Amino acid sequence: MRLFSLTLAAALTTGAAHAETTLTLYTSQPPEQAQSTVDAFEAAHPDIKVEWTRNGTSALMNVIRAEIEAGQVQPDLLLVADNINLGELKAGGHLMAYPEAPVEGYDAATYDPDMTYFGTKAITTGIAYNPDIAEPVESWAELLTEENRGQIAVPSPLYSGAALNHLHALINAEGIGWEFYEGLNELDIVPEGGNGPATKAVASGMAKYAILVDANALRAKADGSPIDFIVPKDGVSFITEPVAIMSTTEHPDAARLFVDFLLSEEGQKLVAEQGNLPLRPGVAGPEGFPELAGMKLLGYDVEEALGKDGEIRAKFSDIFGL
Repeated sequence: MRLFSLTLAAALTTGAAHAETTLTLYTSQPPEQAQSTVDAFEAAHPDIKVEWTRNGTSALMNVIRAEIEAGQVQPDLLLVADNINLGELKAGGHLMAYPEAPVEGYDAATYDPDMTYFGTKAITTGIAYNPDIAEPVESWAELLTEENRGQIAVPSPLYSGAALNHLHALINAEGIGWEFYEGLNELDIVPEGGNGPATKAVASGMAKYAILVDANALRAKADGSPIDFIVPKDGVSFITEPVAIMSTTEHPDAARLFVDFLLSEEGQKLVAEQGNLPLRPGVAGPEGFPELAGMKLLGYDVEEALGKDGEIRAKFSDIFGL
């Protein structure tokens, strides 16, 4: 596999006139992470340029669906939050298989068995709180008290891929289910936006708690904000921010190199530097992050979730009047 990648690199960098290849990336990474990812890849492959567009995963999927319908798919690559949306694209034949991807040593649960998308990091969703105005809790149900009316920031699964993944995980978790979201609605909680605004709401004191991805809370804490992260004892959802190559790409060799980079030791060290848990064995995570081994991870059947996704989104919208 490494020889395959090196051969590709040589082919792309020693051609006549050193023609420059431009890849288009759609990503849900925060802008500063997206830029650092692209910068690191371009430094490793100076003859390949990457133009990127950033939005929430669900919002990007709406754009891609419209592009597919119009027959004008723009991205060569996707680097988005969750497997559900990539599963939809895979089922429609819109992702390119990459059987030679360098996944040796990776847990098989972190990539598609048909080799069309590949997890790049571990991102868990738990509970963030502001210790200046709130007390830590131990479970999801403990959030649902009158004292927290209007004081919980919740990203919307209609916008955020991580929030969509979290919704599917919690409604399938024993003892949590739809009742948790119904309880949020009864407390006048209105899910909206992504993890960025939810982080700011807690760190600024506008909200006591948030349903939040680990990295957002822990990066803000490291920067001095009054925020901390809780791993609920009844479990956390998790995503792997997979990367995938669109079947319509006109630059498959360059796109494969982008995947290779993200899965390489260098790419996984970058994941840790950006404040996330790497998936590659032997690459240490950021200081202060909880260990995955100490968490109860809430999984679910992705294929079943994909089949019911429209129904589940509709029920979510109905509960909150969205």
